[in-house]
Amino acid sequence: MGKILRRTFLLGTAAIAGGFAVGWYMYQKPYPNPLEATPGEGVFTPFIKIASDDTVKMVIPRAEMGQGMLTTLAAMIVEELDVELASVKTEFAPAAKAYYNSAMLEEGAPFPAFDNSFVAETMRGLQGVVAKFLAMQATGGSSSTVDAFDKLREAGAAARLMLVQAAAEQWGVVAASLRTEGGKVIDPALGKSLSYGALAEAASQRKVPSDATLKPRDQWRYLGKTQPKLDIVAKVSGKTTFGIDVRLPDMLFATVRMNPRQGAAMTAMDDGPALVLPGVIKVVNLGTGFAVIASNTWTAFQAADAVKPQWAEAPYPATTDAVFGKIEQALALGEGFHMRSDGDTPAEAAGRGGTIKARYSAPYLAHACMEPMNATAQWQGDRLTIWSGNQAPTSIVQQAAAVFSIPAENVEVVSTYLGGGFGRRFETDFSILAARVAKETDGKPVQVTWTREEDMRHDMYRPGALCEAEAVLGSDGIEAVSFKTASQSVMASAFGRLEGAMTPPGPDKLIVDGLWDQPYDLPNFHVTGVPVDLAIPVGFWRSVGHSFNPFFIESFMDEIAAASKQDPLEMRLKLMAKHEPAVGVLEAVKEMSGWGTALDAAGVKTRGRGVAFCLSFGTWVAQVIQVAETNSGIRIEKVWCAADVGTALDPGNLEAQMISGIIYGLSAAMGQQITFADGAAEQGNFDNYDAMRMGQCPVIGVRILENSPKMGGAGEPGTPPSLPALANAIFAATGKRIRSLPLSGEVSFA
Repeated sequence: MGKILRRTFLLGTAAIAGGFAVGWYMYQKPYPNPLEATPGEGVFTPFIKIASDDTVKMVIPRAEMGQGMLTTLAAMIVEELDVELASVKTEFAPAAKAYYNSAMLEEGAPFPAFDNSFVAETMRGLQGVVAKFLAMQATGGSSSTVDAFDKLREAGAAARLMLVQAAAEQWGVVAASLRTEGGKVIDPALGKSLSYGALAEAASQRKVPSDATLKPRDQWRYLGKTQPKLDIVAKVSGKTTFGIDVRLPDMLFATVRMNPRQGAAMTAMDDGPALVLPGVIKVVNLGTGFAVIASNTWTAFQAADAVKPQWAEAPYPATTDAVFGKIEQALALGEGFHMRSDGDTPAEAAGRGGTIKARYSAPYLAHACMEPMNATAQWQGDRLTIWSGNQAPTSIVQQAAAVFSIPAENVEVVSTYLGGGFGRRFETDFSILAARVAKETDGKPVQVTWTREEDMRHDMYRPGALCEAEAVLGSDGIEAVSFKTASQSVMASAFGRLEGAMTPPGPDKLIVDGLWDQPYDLPNFHVTGVPVDLAIPVGFWRSVGHSFNPFFIESFMDEIAAASKQDPLEMRLKLMAKHEPAVGVLEAVKEMSGWGTALDAAGVKTRGRGVAFCLSFGTWVAQVIQVAETNSGIRIEKVWCAADVGTALDPGNLEAQMISGIIYGLSAAMGQQITFADGAAEQGNFDNYDAMRMGQCPVIGVRILENSPKMGGAGEPGTPPSLPALANAIFAATGKRIRSLPLSGEVSFA
């Protein structure tokens, strides 16, 4: 028996060691470069192409949806390549594993951003390994700059070294004696130079080095400074191509109408009235709806209105009250999962002070991208090409291959600019629907454009949520606090829509993001999440769980401050004193807003300021909002925002992203909601799902800080604090405590 056990142990150990060795080899091995050189061109890594005429192209692996990624990512490469940023051209990367996003998954580890323990860092590293093997090319989670920071700078440094080595070989000199500048390799001793274009083909044949040295920050020319957007001229002159702008030879146009009760079937259809209209080519039964193919988009829209469908019932409760009844039931009965369980619960600490309780709610929300969902598709035999503005091109490839039973290499995705994404274009539905319609066009390309109403009523919504908060307040502070949030699982819903996808194991922490991961130093702190089983499709919405949970916690912290007669900003400073970035942003907005000084109420009934804080996507953000109560309603006058991103690669762009996030959040806070009647969303356009108008927009001041030891994201962190800061400001001005979003349920806005 001893011999058998020893032999088994040795063989097992060898097998495990061998498995790790093979796994490590596969992890270290780079994915193939998907770029192919044309004559007179050299390809350097998957990110750089240089032509003999000195044209330098940066291949951008992430979506550009207004967040400035194209410029910032190009600047990372340019910084190390030693070319001028204004001189380079850019193009969007093809769908390929080489462009996988590891940072997005790394920050999905169940540890708050300020936890730098060995276990937390190990788990983030393991998540990065998983990301490499999943190889998802995606834009989301405010991860683009974090993911690209090393990858793209290393690509630029490697290409530069390859060019220097090629020049050294041609001149017969030592590479270390050469320098680069402005797209040229220069020999100072001989006084001569060669352009990158002249060296490109020869240099690109060399092995990509792995030991290229990156420039220290004090040598940066572009990073760390505000840069003009590379695409701004093309955008303002209408030369950029968004998905809706795609035009191809012999192109047809189409639209879709799906059952407004999402996920339910179409039981019958009378398409006769549509088929008699001039320009209508075909009406296609899609099972859950139909498509109209026509000679132009407007004709397709008109014909779709003429079709008479019959719809099946919704697989979820038919009304908003019934939907929230299910969430209410889950909150009351569900045990859920405990994301944070530190010390005593409020029930256990009840004898040590007074108890306060509050209940909060947040509605379902649409993404409301300015460019409605659209895609263009063409079938040529068993090969499929899809043109779309999207956030996850490799997911489209995988989904199309699964749906149509073709090899993944037979699917090409051409990514365009996005007229807004906010997480909606992470989905594949609009691209796959276009491919299904293209099956009916005999090889001609077809552009499928959704109406605004179809877009809004067939969104993958930000889920609604309910939260119960409880605290025990002692004589010297908070004795214990707890939060319990019930909401649908975005992860389960989103991954459930992908053919062959596996829902990630464990609880969906997105349900409680913005609660459990905040740097409040409270020894007795409990956070519970309760998944709600509903068939309403939900998805990633700008800041995801952080879009509603900070409203819950920051509103309740304000209530705690009022109940304990503390200044709400000073209380937060005390509770987060151990975290320098948190203190930094709170002190900044305190100074920017003149917090604590008296407010003049001249010309209005009263004025008030509210504060809120949130750490999301690695970025620490504090905001103070000032409102005035007027005869025509609440007017938002000023917003002060301080954001600590660790390393500010483009301060001007960061400021723009914070402003964008604030306006997006305030729009939701003021009046946006999706409600249901007869199983369908009642909102279909901006007349009943309005955004903040220009005349309502406050003066917004932003300060960018760099105290955090880690780089954070920018696209989403501006949104979370804006909602509670507004609610807290309304309380400060009027004494009205509002616990349900949107706030227009209890106040009107001027």
